Amino acid sequence: MAGIAPSLLSADFANLTEEIRKIELGGADYLHLDVMDGIFVPNITFGPPVIKKLRKVTSLPFDVHLMIDRPERYIKDFVGAGADILTVHPESTTHLHRTIQEIKSYGIKAGVSLNPSTSLDTIEYILEDIDLVLIMTVNPGFGGQSFINSMVDKIKKLRSIIDDRGLDIILEVDGGVKLSNAKEIKEMGVDLLVSGSDIFGSEDITNRTKAFKNLIE
Repeated sequence: MAGIAPSLLSADFANLTEEIRKIELGGADYLHLDVMDGIFVPNITFGPPVIKKLRKVTSLPFDVHLMIDRPERYIKDFVGAGADILTVHPESTTHLHRTIQEIKSYGIKAGVSLNPSTSLDTIEYILEDIDLVLIMTVNPGFGGQSFINSMVDKIKKLRSIIDDRGLDIILEVDGGVKLSNAKEIKEMGVDLLVSGSDIFGSEDITNRTKAFKNLIE
């Protein structure tokens, strides 16, 4: 059964508690938190202090996507803020395996995110060490982009690798995920779908979250 992780990037930042309540009522499985530093990606969002405040208003698992340079510098801070999953990019850290091991040493899940141009070969030798792989189906940095169709083969190939090796890895997809294509994406073997603007940009956030849940369960 696939899950839905609404991305806070598209929420109303002036009313975050209320926005989170709406997706909770809709049955969201995770809260996806995009952390951007303006260096690794061309945008700036928020960091541990904001996440720590949000941790007080919801029990949803925090799926924290670190789009930042040298994320190993801040692992302890994000864990302390309440992250349940920390996902990093291979390009952002010099020693990916070491960074993964440090995340896991805190007792939380470690993930790796692959940009559209990043090959699956990048994680071939560390798959046994990670809990989640996030396939980016847009170039990271901004919400509201369209799904890159050439990522379909990449998703299916990774699903096949995970299954062939018998690994317990969450396959997550983020970028251009909408109600209109969610079922198709789920049927590629995706475990967790991230959607931002199609949920938080809708007139009824709770009902839109419920619609996603109904479609992918």
